[in-house]
Amino acid sequence: MYRYDEFDETLVRERVREFRGQVARRLSGELSEEEFKPLRLMNGLYLQLHAYMLRVAIPYGTLSSRQMRQLAHIARIYDKGYGHFTTRQNIQFNWPALIDVPDILDDLADVEMHAIQTSGNCIRNITSDPYAGAIAGEVDDPRVWSEVIRQWSSLHPEFSFLPRKFKIAVTASDQDRAAIRVHDIGLRLHRNGSGDRGFEVLVGGGLGRTPYVAETVREFLPERRLLSYLEAIMRVYNRLGRRDNKYKARIKILVADDVGDFRRQVEEEWGKSDKDRLDAPLDEVLRIRRFFAPPKFEKPGDASVLLAKARTVDAEFDRFVATNTLEHRQPGYAIVNISLKPIGLPPGDISADQMDAVADLAERYSFDELRATHEQNLCLPHVRKDDLFAVWRALDEAGLATANIGLVSDIIACPGLDYCDLANARSIPIATRIAERFADPASAADIGELKIKISGCINACGHHHVGHIGILGVDKKGEEFYQIMLGGSAAADASLGAITGRGFSSSEVVDAVDRLIGFYKANRGEGERFLDAYRRLGADPFKEVLYGDIAHH
Repeated sequence: MYRYDEFDETLVRERVREFRGQVARRLSGELSEEEFKPLRLMNGLYLQLHAYMLRVAIPYGTLSSRQMRQLAHIARIYDKGYGHFTTRQNIQFNWPALIDVPDILDDLADVEMHAIQTSGNCIRNITSDPYAGAIAGEVDDPRVWSEVIRQWSSLHPEFSFLPRKFKIAVTASDQDRAAIRVHDIGLRLHRNGSGDRGFEVLVGGGLGRTPYVAETVREFLPERRLLSYLEAIMRVYNRLGRRDNKYKARIKILVADDVGDFRRQVEEEWGKSDKDRLDAPLDEVLRIRRFFAPPKFEKPGDASVLLAKARTVDAEFDRFVATNTLEHRQPGYAIVNISLKPIGLPPGDISADQMDAVADLAERYSFDELRATHEQNLCLPHVRKDDLFAVWRALDEAGLATANIGLVSDIIACPGLDYCDLANARSIPIATRIAERFADPASAADIGELKIKISGCINACGHHHVGHIGILGVDKKGEEFYQIMLGGSAAADASLGAITGRGFSSSEVVDAVDRLIGFYKANRGEGERFLDAYRRLGADPFKEVLYGDIAHH
């Protein structure tokens, strides 16, 4: 795990001192809210529907136990006792008082955390595979390169005021667990035919009002040339990106207009760059890499017999292992996913007590490390299989043992109209009602992998465009309605969902989802996921299920 150097420490502490003065001027009335807005946004502070919201950066989703305990402390002292994990591997506090925010930032700095570049038209938190360094099939640990990019992009003078916000995701596997194809830049580290490591560079993905799947602008970029190529992309965007229309300001618009011309301009810009100056020095990359060295794993014992026995004795534990754990690259270890989607509660929320419980488990069982995922869950990346039963029991005591990862109730949802002043409709109540409808574990297991994603407005913070079932809240003459989209995916087979038809009222939408799932179960092939069945059968029969009966009535 990366540790701050003296430059990180100085930068963060000076920013906190600077913001403390700005907050004092706002509270005294010396600054108006309009004058204060760009200053607070540069420090991750939003003004939402009912209160300020502070978004804290968690670079590439990696946390230590000490950091998690500090987040629990902040939730207790300065908020309402909980935090909310987002699809950007960040955490948000929804109720801080403005006067307390500098103290919160100071507390974060004590554990090498901050809220810089979690808002505004800049390069946001760098996200990555939550299983980095633990899952088999990687060509490298993508967090090494995420950290390289983080250091390069932090307060970069040329890219601090871009046409619009900018998001970068990195993976080092053919299985995309970082949604790189719906980011402004997605990077996939792989090997070419000669065995050399380099990046496939994808540009122009994004959701919101005009969703696009990213285009590959370079099949193979030698890893040592990463920063100079990113700088070329950013310069082209900074020069040509629209600043007169925020709806057309994202880089995806440039790429979609003419990907060939965009690629040509990037290559020309890159050709002019001093690559030796811009690219990370080898010794610096090696210094960073040392922070991500694998833990000192124990030699595997024969955990299989004891684990099999425990699974036989306890059906709930068996379900948890089947649903929430994955094979580790190291024999005798497992990756343990912690669902933040308990039935009937807001997706992504976690209490201060639960944060402390997870921190304790990470310290005792996972080499003092835990991860936030882009699907609003957590994971313990390195758990001995011998310890799985003890971890499960502790999670159960903390209310964190819901066995639903990847299933129908593992729903991504934005805060919606309960918190956000941009939203048209509530997201959380719809998510909780769908989860309650499919709460039976056996039924959920029978349905299998199904990714439902809900947004309360067109800004798509709930990623509804890439849900197998996507739900978009819309306002219709003061009443909340919900459009259903089908066929989306944020994985390696990325696709955008298609709108099925008219929206459903709040009272209708859960039944509509129920009908879709019932039709899928009746018509699926052997081992066929919902998404696969939709792609095989096409949209029409699913639309008939949604609207046919209603039309006849």
